[in-house]
Amino acid sequence: MAGAGAGCETAGMEELPVTRVDAYLRRIGAARPGSASAAALRDLHLRHLRTVPFESLSIHLGQEIVLEGEALLDKLLRGGRGGFCYELNGAFALLLRSLGYRVEMLQARVHSADGGQGVPYDHLALRVECEDGRPWLVDVGFGDHSHFPLAFDERGEQTDPGGVFRIVPAGGPEGDLDVLQDGVPRYRMETRPRVLSDFVTGAWWHSTSPASGFTRKPVCSVLTESGRTTLSDRVLTVTADGTRTERTLADDAEVLAAYRTHFGIDLPRVPVPLHPRP
Repeated sequence: MAGAGAGCETAGMEELPVTRVDAYLRRIGAARPGSASAAALRDLHLRHLRTVPFESLSIHLGQEIVLEGEALLDKLLRGGRGGFCYELNGAFALLLRSLGYRVEMLQARVHSADGGQGVPYDHLALRVECEDGRPWLVDVGFGDHSHFPLAFDERGEQTDPGGVFRIVPAGGPEGDLDVLQDGVPRYRMETRPRVLSDFVTGAWWHSTSPASGFTRKPVCSVLTESGRTTLSDRVLTVTADGTRTERTLADDAEVLAAYRTHFGIDLPRVPVPLHPRP
């Protein structure tokens, strides 16, 4: 585990070669920022959400999830894929570090509807410092969440296209923070920096356990300019300008076409739920 005070230099995240940075920026349709500014961070964050889908397809295709920098980049840049929180925020951390931002990985546990919390290392979020030293909560791996980074040290309401957010003390001696969206607790973060390898057990549990929601059905979701598009198993849901449409796709050919059309993902076969609900 990383010790207190560990930062990007000790997080096992080397700066990327220029060719990798350029390829990543092309993937998300972004120009190389002139500096590690907050404005550039906002632009990169939104572009990432609109181009790299949150998806659990590897779990249902029998593909190994490898939490190592090269593997994450290959999946996003060569494979044209997305991933879930460990992969998306893990890869984005590499890009941001290479662009001059100071990045720390934070362990979080997702709040459930019944008031409980997920397993340790349930979620990976990022604390990112810009050139002016101000920290931001960056999270491109939580699905329907904030469109832009949230001011990490702000305890009041933060209005975002994704809702009204607050980052508040969770109570207790550890200094944990709760992230609320429209008044609903979404996840509880530790503030101690971690390294990517710390999340291997959490990723393994989420990709193998029958108790994990990720193993019950494949999900692929991406933010769009007018809303969000999600394919959950064979149900395609499109929200555009406040209007939601939902339909069940008829056959494998239609499912594969939906992955290509809406998410830019070309799959060899339809993902089959690893642990389908009884």
